[in-house]
Amino acid sequence: MKNNWNDYPVSRRGFIKASLATAASLALLPGYAKKRVSETGVLRLGFIGLGQQAQGLLANFMNFPQVQVVAGCDVYDVKRKRFAKKVNAFYSKSGNVPGVTTYERYQELLARPDIDVVVVATPDHWHAKIAMDACKAGKDIYLEKPLTFTIEESKALVKAVRKYKRVLQVGSQQRSDARFQHAVKLVQDGKLGKITKVYARVGPPPTPYSLAEEPVPAGLNWDLWLGPLDKRVHYNNELNPIISVDPEQNETFWAAWRWYKETGGGLTTDWGAHMFDIAQWAIGMDGRGPVEIIPAGYGDAEYLTFKYDNGVVMTEQRFDEAYTQGVKFFGDKGWIEVSRGHFLASDPAWNFTQPMDNDKDNKGAQSPHMAAFLKAVETRKNPNVPVEVGCSTCITCLLGNIATDLGRPVKWNPDKQQFVDDHEAAAHRLYSYAYKNGYTL
Repeated sequence: MKNNWNDYPVSRRGFIKASLATAASLALLPGYAKKRVSETGVLRLGFIGLGQQAQGLLANFMNFPQVQVVAGCDVYDVKRKRFAKKVNAFYSKSGNVPGVTTYERYQELLARPDIDVVVVATPDHWHAKIAMDACKAGKDIYLEKPLTFTIEESKALVKAVRKYKRVLQVGSQQRSDARFQHAVKLVQDGKLGKITKVYARVGPPPTPYSLAEEPVPAGLNWDLWLGPLDKRVHYNNELNPIISVDPEQNETFWAAWRWYKETGGGLTTDWGAHMFDIAQWAIGMDGRGPVEIIPAGYGDAEYLTFKYDNGVVMTEQRFDEAYTQGVKFFGDKGWIEVSRGHFLASDPAWNFTQPMDNDKDNKGAQSPHMAAFLKAVETRKNPNVPVEVGCSTCITCLLGNIATDLGRPVKWNPDKQQFVDDHEAAAHRLYSYAYKNGYTL
């Protein structure tokens, strides 16, 4: 894979008649919001997946004056109602005429020619299918991490993004966080000397689905939620939390589909998409990945271990007593550790000197991350986390789960993106799986 992401061509949208900077200034003029968006150069956004993660994304995107949120899609009717209520209330305050439309099926949203960008925040098993369909529909995409559910989906999505010349930003907002950027720069500038090992604290892999079957609530299309997954995955409210609009009752926990093998990748993919991502970025492995993956408990490997062809060894293990999810880099001249809201270095001269925040959810990095995406849409250049980066990070996470499932090491060729003489690993469900219920990739 290329590492100069801006070498890839992406076509300019013909409808944008003014730059986003101009649109931002026009947004301050009286009557601006009442004009047709297509006449102003403002980007029209549609959201696909309206759960807990989408709420934060929505609040951030709506604050950009060059953005107009016009549509949302979810398989649960109460989430559609909540979305419409929030969007209409936001724009009503500015004197805009509310006009958001909601859909149960994402294909209807993608069919709208006036929508320029889609924000995809569905469960992981829908990511690749929806994003590839969005590419074909000519939409640019902000796609939540992990990029895909399987390795083959990642590879197919890269091809689709490049074939249809779309801008795709992976929702790995730590890339836009000054604290993580500082850590990566220290590593890449050689301040720590030669990097020999990395501790990336993520968390455990997924477990078999074990939740009790419950009645599907009215208004939730469970068949659509499942999509290409096996229908033997039955409904439980922990997979899609019950909420209400009046009275307002939002999610009180993260949907548990991410913790089970049949529906997610556990913390290996959920937080690996963040912390393994930072580690690979720092050590120059964006767009590539490890060459050998050893599961925890195999031989002398106490922890899930990733070996790279530059000699670096990354292990999934804690670096402090609090089991903080973060990354610690070790070089022959010292070490640094970084997490959300935390930075520590062996040399005080390396310390992060900007004001520290206490936002453990890293929400403060979302706005600059989205700004990078919107700028990329304007310029038709790649954002700071393009599809190839998301692919390599996602594949690393999936390789960890494959080795763990097999209970033995696997060898990987990151340039060819295939296993080395390992038919069993290549046949694993996380490499590729047959879509069910009539769906195809």
